[in-house]
Order: sequence, then C-alpha cells, then structure tokens
Amino acid sequence: MATIDADAHVLESPRTWEFIDKEYRRHTPMVVVQQTGEAAFGASGNVMKEYWVVDGRIHNKQLNVGLDTSIEAREMTDVRARLDHMKELEIDVQVIYPTLFLRPITSNAEIDYALCKAYNRWCADMCRPAPDNLRWAVAPPLLSMERVRDELKFGKENGACAIFVRAVETERLASDPYFYPLYEMAAEFDMPVCLHSGIGSFAVHETFRNDPGFNRFKLPGVGSFHDLLWNGIPARFPKVRWGFVELSAQWVPYALNDLGLRMERRGQEVSDDIVAENNIYVACQVTDDLAWVLGAAGEDNIVVGTDYGHSDTSTEILALRKLRQDGKVPPRVCDKIMDDNAKRLYALA
Repeated sequence: MATIDADAHVLESPRTWEFIDKEYRRHTPMVVVQQTGEAAFGASGNVMKEYWVVDGRIHNKQLNVGLDTSIEAREMTDVRARLDHMKELEIDVQVIYPTLFLRPITSNAEIDYALCKAYNRWCADMCRPAPDNLRWAVAPPLLSMERVRDELKFGKENGACAIFVRAVETERLASDPYFYPLYEMAAEFDMPVCLHSGIGSFAVHETFRNDPGFNRFKLPGVGSFHDLLWNGIPARFPKVRWGFVELSAQWVPYALNDLGLRMERRGQEVSDDIVAENNIYVACQVTDDLAWVLGAAGEDNIVVGTDYGHSDTSTEILALRKLRQDGKVPPRVCDKIMDDNAKRLYALA
C-alpha cells in the first residue's frame, strides 16, 4: 500500500522561466524587491520583500510560503531534499500543483502559452529523477485551446498525472462548451481534470482583493462542482475523472442538498451515489467532519493532501499521518483515502 499526497505544491523560482522558448523570452516574469514603504507579512509571519511581475502586473511571491519546509524542498532546487522530507513524513507519492498559477496572471494568449509551456517543462525536469515518487499536474494554456493537446501529450509522456484548472478559466464557467475539447482530451490521455483552489478570472479576483481567500479561492471551486453537475457535464464525458482539490470536503453535503432541491424543481432526482457515478473525487482536510462527508460522498471518492510548501487554512503537512492516528475514520477507510482512491483519481500504478 502506498501513501499518496494528493495535493502538494512547488513554489516557482527564476529557474522556472529558464525553460521559456527563446522567441518568448521578452515575457519572462521578473522578481522585484521592495525597498521602501510599510512592511507586509506573509501567512507564516514572514516579511514579504519579493514580488513577481508578469505581463505588467505585480503578484506577491512570498505570501503563502510554508516555513515548515526548506526552500530547497519547496522550490525543488534540491530534489533529494524533497524526497528525504517526504520519507520523514511517511509520504510515498506527491502530486505537485503550481503556486503562481493559482491566481489570474495574464489575459494575453501568447504569454499564457509561453508560461504554461515553460512551467510544464520545468516540472518534468524536476520530477524526472524520481518518477515513482514525484508526479505533477499539467498547466494547460487555456487561452489557446488549439495548443492544449501538445501540452497534455508532453505531460503524459513526462510524468504528469492530472490537468490543473481553476474556477472561471478564460472568464467562462467550467460548463461552458468552450472547454469540451479539453474534456475530450482528458479522456483521450486518461488524465483527470483537477479543479484546484484558485481563480482564473481577473474580475472575480479583483472584486475580492481584500478577502482572505475564502471568496476568491474556495467558493468559486465549490460553485464549479455544482455547475458541472447541474449542467450534466460529467455525464456528457463519462470517461473523464474530476478532482476538486484544496477546497476541503465539508461543503459536499451542502452542495448536494442544494443541487437536489433545484433538480427536484425541474422533475429530476439526485442519485445517492451521484459523486461516484460521475467519477468525482474531492480532497478532504483533516479538520473536516469526515463522517458527515463520507456519508454524502461515499468512501471511494475522497482523497487527502498536505498542501506541502504552503501555509494557509488547507495546509497540514502531517495530514496523512494524522488521518491514521486521530481515529475519526476506520483504518480501512484511511487506506482508501490515502491509497486506493488517489490511485484511481490519478491513474497511478
């Protein structure tokens, strides 16, 4: 049995953008350092000094840094340091998601393509030394749907096991027909569409600029779950697996209850096994009321992640160990959450 961290992260560094194609180097993100003004603090109490500049916009670089990890491990400049820490945490496999891309960073299709392509090649390069332990999610250039296939193909051939998406990509909801080609490709390449906490909409992001993250990063993902089921998208693409990552799972009973009430009004019923029947998986937190969640979602469709490298309400670097130790769920269910379910979601051997 393996212990699978279904949601870990890497923090991008200037080395990430060394993989940008020569023709796009003018779009290389810059790091700028604050020299004047009032100090700002990150989630770990760290003083933030460095910021990314992408497409003329500034983004914090040090807001969500997990100081319970070394810089070499969280930026993966030392893969051995990452693997050694995983061993210490009793984690066999990590599925790695990006950090900078959790927010909208450009509406320019060329820049989006250049950065996604560079990020994907960087991830492949980092994870190549340990293909059985380090897997990753492809960042698709969704502003250029005609370029997505090549990125998914590259990812599939180089250790990727998921497709990273955010809520409201390209200013469209997940049910929009614009994304149907993506879902067809997900089935073709046998990679799940994993909607991670985050937002791909400048309008939503800026509306909630002063929000601590609940409205910007969490609730839009919950809405996407509801939106996809309401519009029958998983049923339309029955070979696609869907992941909802870093949103916790305690909202699942609420969302299903609301969905049921709305579907009843149009003469439809919600199956008791709607989550499993639609190939949906949700990453839980150890702070969730797991008995309640499992009653709504079932035992076979819940996974768990540590949010490795970050420091926010979803972060629990010892999550997998605590899930076994705290006695909230039976050991056989823990085994499913940390092994069997994650293997099915990510098609891991």
